[in-house]
Amino acid sequence: MTSELRIEQIKSYLKETPEDAFMLYALATEYVSLGKDHLALDIYLNLVSNNPNYFATYYHLGKLYERIGEDAKAEKIYEQGLKITQDLDEKHAHGELRGAYEELTF
Repeated sequence: MTSELRIEQIKSYLKETPEDAFMLYALATEYVSLGKDHLALDIYLNLVSNNPNYFATYYHLGKLYERIGEDAKAEKIYEQGLKITQDLDEKHAHGELRGAYEELTF
């Protein structure tokens, strides 16, 4: 299945449940795979604002910021994600974020 087809399927699902964090995250991920970073960025920022405990967003938003040369924003997002994952006791995600943060800042 192509990314374009997956995007259409996700959008169709989102018509019925527009605030579904997993589907929004999936849509942003598909946009990243197509190089449509501006569309992915909007969705990731929406997720951070409206679903702050959807912790997978922080890693991918941070990586997107790094890719577009916004290292200071990436650092801030990683820090936010580290706090969220610590508060939620999500050890694996916390470790991934810690690795990304340290790779960026050291």
